[in-house]
Amino acid sequence: MRKNLSWLLDIKIAHRGLHDLNKFIPENSIIAFEKAINNNVAIELDVHILKDNTIVVFHDDDLKRCCNVDKVLKTCTYNDIENLTLFDTPYKIPTLEEALAAIEGQVPVIIELKTDVCATKICYTVSKILESYKGLFAIKSFSPLIPLWFKLFKPNIVRGMLTDEFNNTKNNKIIKKLFITSLVFLPIIKPDFISTNIHMLKNKKVKRLRKKIIVLGWTFKTTLDKIKYKHLSDGYIFENEF
Repeated sequence: MRKNLSWLLDIKIAHRGLHDLNKFIPENSIIAFEKAINNNVAIELDVHILKDNTIVVFHDDDLKRCCNVDKVLKTCTYNDIENLTLFDTPYKIPTLEEALAAIEGQVPVIIELKTDVCATKICYTVSKILESYKGLFAIKSFSPLIPLWFKLFKPNIVRGMLTDEFNNTKNNKIIKKLFITSLVFLPIIKPDFISTNIHMLKNKKVKRLRKKIIVLGWTFKTTLDKIKYKHLSDGYIFENEF
């Protein structure tokens, strides 16, 4: 069955939902997703798997920045975090099921799978949740193991690879080059799209790839970003403005 990729073209995607920098509407919260729906923009969200296999919508590996709690997320169960609130607001950390129930296919959603645990474990658990979801969606990850798993076991799900530029610090260079800048894995994974840092949109290799594959740029934060980079991507992930 041919996958529908047309919705990824010329699309505006709210980074972690349509949240605000003052954190009255926190990132990756149900209210941020509702605001995106009300403004008819797609949603990008992040998911982690907890110790008890619950999938939660959250960006960081730990709870310090968003909840002011000094715990590593993967060591927690849902009972440990269910009453925590985001940035001193009334809003809590949603499960993936709660987020999808709120979105309910009203706008497309792109789900980034975080990779601080076994790839097979999070891929399988997320894929089971997505089996009953009727809206447009895609998965993506920095880890090439994630889209590779979906290619092998859930080939009908739209899958993307995240890529970023790497710095030249000695400790990070090899890891960044091979995994974060994981374009070397493209021939094996054959993703449906790549999602790249906007500063890589001018990269010659990315420009060539765009002739063959959908390219989404992230994160557009200013009008100047749009002027400089929007024409170089097929769709864009943004904060602050739309």
